[in-house]
Amino acid sequence: MSDHIDGPRQIGDPSADLTDLFAFTSPENPARTVLAANVFPTCGQDAIFSNAITHSIVVRRAKVAGIGDAAKFEISGPEIRFSARFNVLERGSPGQKPVQRGTFNLPDGQTLEVIVNEERGAATPDGTFRVFAGLRSDPFVLAWLLGSGLIKFQNLLQNDNVLCVLVEFDTHRVLAPHKGSLFGVIAETVPLLRYGEFIGTQPPRMDWVGRPEQTNFLLNNPATPDVDDLRDLWNQQTPFAIAPELRAVFLQRLKESLTKWDMRDAQQDWTPAALAAHANVRLDDYLLFDVAKPITDNSHLEIEKSTLDGRAHRTGGGRTVDADVIDVLLTWLVNRDREPLQGGTTKTTKPGTKAFPYFASPNSDLQSVVQSVGLDAAPDDVWSVVGQFGGYWNPLVAEIKLVGTGVGGLRVIQTIDGKRIIERLEAVDNTGRTYRYSNISGIPASDYTGTLAVTSNGNGSSVEWRAQYLADGQADLAVRTIISTFFRAGLDNLKQRFGMPK
Repeated sequence: MSDHIDGPRQIGDPSADLTDLFAFTSPENPARTVLAANVFPTCGQDAIFSNAITHSIVVRRAKVAGIGDAAKFEISGPEIRFSARFNVLERGSPGQKPVQRGTFNLPDGQTLEVIVNEERGAATPDGTFRVFAGLRSDPFVLAWLLGSGLIKFQNLLQNDNVLCVLVEFDTHRVLAPHKGSLFGVIAETVPLLRYGEFIGTQPPRMDWVGRPEQTNFLLNNPATPDVDDLRDLWNQQTPFAIAPELRAVFLQRLKESLTKWDMRDAQQDWTPAALAAHANVRLDDYLLFDVAKPITDNSHLEIEKSTLDGRAHRTGGGRTVDADVIDVLLTWLVNRDREPLQGGTTKTTKPGTKAFPYFASPNSDLQSVVQSVGLDAAPDDVWSVVGQFGGYWNPLVAEIKLVGTGVGGLRVIQTIDGKRIIERLEAVDNTGRTYRYSNISGIPASDYTGTLAVTSNGNGSSVEWRAQYLADGQADLAVRTIISTFFRAGLDNLKQRFGMPK
């Protein structure tokens, strides 16, 4: 998923996991450029930036050094680095949430203090730079299932949030495009230096990203599950300077992966020479953008495509908030733009905005799962089974322990696959045959409320099981699947026990 969860290390520390990188012209002012990096995939409403890493976006001047089957880009000149570090939480005012602050270090030596989630961000006195840091709706769209085939699906990141680090600046003052308007940009998360470690050393970096899907699509192609996972090794490389002794390893993996993508539709569209050139271009991974040409929702990868096709690029490449990058990428990889490929949707959860900070506000609407079943039994008979807060009637439950009784009591559920779920009884109405509970732990969600109710239905009864929640720590789709599977197993078991209405 772009750069989401792009290796075992990122699973262990999602707060350092870069998900996406963007470079586009400000919709508010065409004389300004916006660079943004997102971290912490599927984070919850209360997510904060890690205070143990530096978040950096790094730009270097680029040029086309070869075209066609000899396509090549070269990086030169000093880096233009934007870095952000964040503090621990500060206690908020009475009744207010805690506050997190951060500091942006800018390439001209200026620094900017920013309050996380403050919409207006912060700007330097001369107006050259403006920055933002905070929770945003994840703009990524992945509407495919990518195993051995290509299966259209819903957006796998629907309703998910990320943390966004964004810088906007005066293009001419900062990039001096009269010296050359083509640039390469990367983002990286680097651990802060710590001294006196008893064992081992820190990795040089936790994660970095250039173009979308360098890691998850190409270095770890889903069609080749039997190869060694190189993603953690790749993520520790120095951007713009891949270790010489490892270049051949990564290049070979890219060639093998690009070959498999080309044959996904059982038709070869890339000649061996063009595919080799494509791999060479991909090896030095950075997002290309040209500030002298238009950067649009459709210009992503146009610079690379044109150069490999042997012609000058016509757009500014880059990547906008609403660019449908996966469909653009898949079409190019699989059939070299012979036939458009489009997933189950092209729309992100929320579109980007035309005003700073350009990324849509976080997804904060409660999501719901509702399932029901009709039964051939009297409501009181059904309630005598399901109305017990500690009752055993779901086959996915191995054990239940109750802590306390009545409202406020807890049930500790051990599932048959070894997971532990703790829930608290919030309200019960035995006359109305309904109870409400909240999740304390075990479900990757916040603001979780469940309701179970039994009602009369003709000569039988109906059971409705409902939950409202906000995903926290896993994708909304994954959380929805967890809840739905648990509900359905229990309700199906009731059908076997009481029978269906006649």
